[in-house]
Amino acid sequence: MTLTAPVASEATSCTPLDLSAALTRPQAEQLATLLKAIADPTRLQLVSFIQASNNAEACVCNLTEPLGLSQPTISHHLKVLTEAGVIIREKRGTWAWYSVNQERWQQLAPLLAS
Repeated sequence: MTLTAPVASEATSCTPLDLSAALTRPQAEQLATLLKAIADPTRLQLVSFIQASNNAEACVCNLTEPLGLSQPTISHHLKVLTEAGVIIREKRGTWAWYSVNQERWQQLAPLLAS
């Protein structure tokens, strides 16, 4: 059996990539915060429930039963989403109402479109 050396392939030049559409570091950090906040099934469900609610807003009292979780647990998840800017909290009397921050949510669109 005769072994032959591999044939040297023609050297190809490394062409520069068009990186103009790539994320900057600050953009990547903002998206990472957003992705960390929604990278939880309960939080994704909360966003979905809020978005599907009348007037696209919901009170924590309306979110406990569909998820089968306690009010403190729901409040914790809502706090994480609020701190990440995914949802907006509006105090009305003794209740807090939540709506999806559409501008922040749309930051995911380019990431998911690729």
